[in-house]
Amino acid sequence: MNVLAVGCHPDDLEIACFGTLARYAARGDNVVTCSITNGNLGHVEIMPDDLRRIRVAEATRSAQVIGAEYRTLDVSDLQVEACNKEIAEKLIEVIRDTKPDVIITHNPDDYMRDHQQASRLAFDASFGSSIPHIVSAAEAYGTIAPLFYMDTLAGIGFIPTEYVDITETIELKLKALSCHESQVKWMLEHDNIDFIDFARTNSKYRGLQCGALYAEGFRQYAGWPRFRTTRMLP
Repeated sequence: MNVLAVGCHPDDLEIACFGTLARYAARGDNVVTCSITNGNLGHVEIMPDDLRRIRVAEATRSAQVIGAEYRTLDVSDLQVEACNKEIAEKLIEVIRDTKPDVIITHNPDDYMRDHQQASRLAFDASFGSSIPHIVSAAEAYGTIAPLFYMDTLAGIGFIPTEYVDITETIELKLKALSCHESQVKWMLEHDNIDFIDFARTNSKYRGLQCGALYAEGFRQYAGWPRFRTTRMLP
């Protein structure tokens, strides 16, 4: 099975769905993580060009922790536009290359515009990847993959319809998140937010809802032709 997770910033997937992605990888599925942006504006003291290199390297190491491959569309933070033809075609190429059986991305109503636009990009590009006459280096991908929306930050306003037990992968999830030192350290020192504890707490909260010690919650996009008769989450 091929799994593609599309996040906006380099650490978004780690926070919301890396326990699930680790389960996919552990059972032998091919997992690709893709960030729309390079995270270049996610710090006050580190300048954008330097931060871009740091965050791409952090995301690469993070994906390696769970046995996944990392890619980025290399868009600047706050420049994510679903209607941008160049960005959309970049994501279409990723989809055509990875041929996902399932795509995981942001909830359409997440807390910031970049996340909302990334969600729309994933929705539009997953359909566009099946259209042969959209210009791309790769051939059209005939499957319009099922789409799952991952949890919002802190779970606010998000009611899951499906859960994944990540009790056995919670430590891998947190180890992967800790690879994002530029963010984790900065948030702790300057905002008094422990993002490792944040992610653990949210996973425990979702676990309480479904009878697991730790879990991650998802909603499947409920529209034709993306449904399958088999369960797509691990």
